[in-house]
Parts: sequence; structure tokens; C-alpha cells
Amino acid sequence: MRHFIALMSLAGALVISGCGKEETAPTPAPSASAATGGNGYLGTLVKSQQTAVKGIDTASLNQEVQLFNAQEGRYPKDLNELVTLHYLGALPYAPVGMKINYDPAQGKVTVVPK
Repeated sequence: MRHFIALMSLAGALVISGCGKEETAPTPAPSASAATGGNGYLGTLVKSQQTAVKGIDTASLNQEVQLFNAQEGRYPKDLNELVTLHYLGALPYAPVGMKINYDPAQGKVTVVPK
């Protein structure tokens, strides 16, 4: 989750630094398919951001599951056990249209489509 916040802060800084008073020619509005995650520039950005968030959250959750296993001698029954035993402050949110899937037998966290 910390990586997500850092990523969003960096994106905000880039947007702010690019907001000079220089006048440029107007650009056409993105197409409907781009705004909804199609093949346009905006769709590519949205997909890239979702992929980055998915990878960051999965890696940190899997790391916490492994830490739990090393200290407790077993995998957690569910991800909420990581919160109740203070391995995590709260569970991260899954990206839009995705859900966090946990396999307690293997101790593996994945993010999958709903």
C-alpha cells in the first residue's frame, strides 16, 4: 500500500510540474473507447496503473503471509487474520474490477478478475 501511495504522489508531482503557463495547441478529447479503458492512451495508462497496483499489493501481502508462516508456524486461515494479529494495519483494496484471492493451503495471494 505504501508503494501505491508513493506511485500516486509521483504521478501527482509529474502532473503539477507539467502545468506551466505555456500555451499549446488544443488537443482532441479522448475517444469513448480510450476513456473506458480501450486501446487509446488513457486506456493504456489505466491498465498500466492497475497492473502496477496489482503487483505491489500482491507482493506485500505475500511477504506478510510468509512472515506470519515463519513466526506462527502455519499460514493464516484468511487474510483478516493478518490484521487481527497485527501483521497488517488493514487489508488493501483490490483494483476496480478485481478481487484479492487467498489460498490458505499454499499461503499464496493473487489478484484476479471478479
